[in-house]
Amino acid sequence: MTKQLLLVAIVFFTQFINAQNGIIKGIIKNTNNEPIEGVTISYLSNGVISDKNGEYSLPVPTEVEISIIFSHVSYRTHQKNIIIPKNKTVRYYPILEIKVEEIDEVIVKDYKREAQGTIKINPGDVVKIPGANQGIENILMTLPGVNNNNELSTQYNVRGGNFDENLVYVNGIEVYRPFLVRSGQQEGLSFVNPHLVHDIKFSAGGFQAKYGDKLSSVLDITYKTPTEFAAAVNASLLGGNISVEGTMLNNKLKALLGVRYRDNSLFINSKDIETNANPNFTDAQTYMSYQVNSKLNIDFLGNFSLNNYNYTPKTRRTKFGTISDPLELIVYYDGQEKDKFKTVFGALKGSYEVNSNLNLNLVTSSYHTVEEEYYDILASYNIGEVNNDFGSDEFGEVEFSEGIGSQLNHARNDLDALIVNSEFNGTFKKDEYQIDFGIKYQKEDIKDRIKEWEVIDSLGFSVRPPLTASNNQPYEPFTGDLIPYKNISTQNHITIDRLVYYAQFSKKSNWNNHKIWYNIGGRAHNWNVNGNNIETSNQIIYSLRGQFSIKPAWEKDMLFRISGGMYNQPPFYKELRNNNGEIVPDVKTQKSLQVVFGNDYSFKLWERPFKLVSEIYYKNLTNINTYTVDNVKVRYIADNNAKGYATGLDLRLNGEFVPGTESWVSLGFLKTEENYNNQGYIARPTDQRFKFAMLFQDYVPNIPNIKMYLNLVFNSGLPGGSPSYTNSYDYQNRLNSYKRADIGISYVFKDAQHQTNSGLFKNFKEFSAGFEIFNMFDVQNSITNTWVRDVYSKRFYGIPNYMTQRVFNIKFDAKF
Repeated sequence: MTKQLLLVAIVFFTQFINAQNGIIKGIIKNTNNEPIEGVTISYLSNGVISDKNGEYSLPVPTEVEISIIFSHVSYRTHQKNIIIPKNKTVRYYPILEIKVEEIDEVIVKDYKREAQGTIKINPGDVVKIPGANQGIENILMTLPGVNNNNELSTQYNVRGGNFDENLVYVNGIEVYRPFLVRSGQQEGLSFVNPHLVHDIKFSAGGFQAKYGDKLSSVLDITYKTPTEFAAAVNASLLGGNISVEGTMLNNKLKALLGVRYRDNSLFINSKDIETNANPNFTDAQTYMSYQVNSKLNIDFLGNFSLNNYNYTPKTRRTKFGTISDPLELIVYYDGQEKDKFKTVFGALKGSYEVNSNLNLNLVTSSYHTVEEEYYDILASYNIGEVNNDFGSDEFGEVEFSEGIGSQLNHARNDLDALIVNSEFNGTFKKDEYQIDFGIKYQKEDIKDRIKEWEVIDSLGFSVRPPLTASNNQPYEPFTGDLIPYKNISTQNHITIDRLVYYAQFSKKSNWNNHKIWYNIGGRAHNWNVNGNNIETSNQIIYSLRGQFSIKPAWEKDMLFRISGGMYNQPPFYKELRNNNGEIVPDVKTQKSLQVVFGNDYSFKLWERPFKLVSEIYYKNLTNINTYTVDNVKVRYIADNNAKGYATGLDLRLNGEFVPGTESWVSLGFLKTEENYNNQGYIARPTDQRFKFAMLFQDYVPNIPNIKMYLNLVFNSGLPGGSPSYTNSYDYQNRLNSYKRADIGISYVFKDAQHQTNSGLFKNFKEFSAGFEIFNMFDVQNSITNTWVRDVYSKRFYGIPNYMTQRVFNIKFDAKF
């Protein structure tokens, strides 16, 4: 009986002691948001080890301050001091930093990305950096060689290329964008949802043969693979985002879901045109991964996007000219524009691991877009001389009208495009070498109807196109037919079949004490164009590309690389369509012979890590399909009667200018010219001679919860374009320089470094709130010119189309 009483007492005492304990639990991840297995979590002599999902659970005493130690051989030791309430479970999610060991003055690092010439971008910074279009493209525009003077657009040009020359992949699947968009304010959301991103790789040139057939760049995005349930909510005056991630079916199914909404009225209403605008953009995106067994994995990527752009302009007042000869354009509008862009995208990918060396993938995807562009807008304008006498009571007012007229623009444009493809690819790895190979078939079915015209009247007289018989009104009567200044009326239905295959060999090796990486690969692309009332065209092209990098065994941490080869861009639908909307099926592939020399120099400054990346490049361009750029709409001539070149230097210094944060400064120098029909070399539309950009992160030392993000861009002026049907050789004036500064300031109430387990934020993993100021210095930037013709003086006036003014935004971000 005594022994039984003693046993009951021991059990009761044990339960009593346990009742006084609390529990700390959570998931341990690295800075790449990947779970870490094998982390030792200890308090005094008690400890546990995290599992393969990074999860841990440790009983600890309550109501006293304790120190929890997180240690791992590959990561820096992390310590957390905490007081846990009685009988409570506290969740803590530490982020461990990779440990860089120095042995005999040799720093152990992974140089694979540097050797391949790709830039690494931290996904966590993407949603923090302020910009009119917050996202990955917003950060890309702070890199050297990447440009766009339109803050309302997510498109970009790289090293002298245009918007159509860039590849974008999400989890190895190529994605597309709408065809008919002509203005940045119509664009809305980028395909890539930055809240779902895990990894970002970007190459501005000299990329590998395994990537597709474009001339300029590759953006390779990898979405997250969830390990636990999580949710995020982001909202501002511009719209919002909700994303959810989690695992199901015993962790075999991992799923991401993101829904976004955006309204650009805040920006459009800040321009110099008074409007009633209702632009709204919505998309829903999901990525799911199901592990059938240890060898087979099936992934699905789906996206639905609906962009509505309703625009009713009222009036416009734009001052231009010089101080000694100021002019003002006054416009009164009647009519409206209604556009709708609806896209559906779905891709299925199966990955099979044959053995530890060989992995095979089968990918099939379908992209369907239905686009409508409808508008009827009548603009009555008056160009007048402005009183510039400071002492006059009428200073700043129009006192003499030089040109009075109007123009009527009409469009009923429809497009229906279906793009389907299937691709089989694989990777074979053994020891220090790797072989990549693949074959892809793609079919494009595109129906297009273009009905648009423009009528221009000046001083009551109709302005005829320059390529028709001229009139000498008002001095001589004219009895000919009234002809619209621009008139396009076509219907196209074409199909394009493509067969693409590639192979690539890569190896990592040593040369004496130096480390070297190299790869060489080739591609072939065969395409066939068919359509109603056009002659069938079939073409094939081949290309060879390579990269070589060396990491010398020097005291200084440097890496050198050279890359390049043959880059070809077979024509997509837009490149087959000329200025009159007609299809030219035998347009040839545009070709670029590229070479890129690069150097990465890592060093310590103020006892903090920094890196200087330098690249010099040259592109020899042949078979150029010349084009003009109007806002973001690229119009091709659809011939290959030009040659050209692009050359430049890109510099980027990044590092911890402020301890614990990464910032960078970029410089870019570029010159690109073309020679059309042997008329001589002139600047191409994307000839951005100089670029300076800075992305700076900071915090208040005494209040580290207050964060500041600054985004600065200065781009020299682009060629200003030319009026319709005129010779671009006669119009080589440049727009003014593009200058913009965006700033964001936020207060972090809770994140991985600032934890609280009581009060309003105890159920949040992260929570921050703040404000943003776009175009902080209220600089008037222009993207294009509106060309107004005065029939009396026979002059064209190039009136700048100004971009957005200063805009104030409030936002908050929360994670659960």
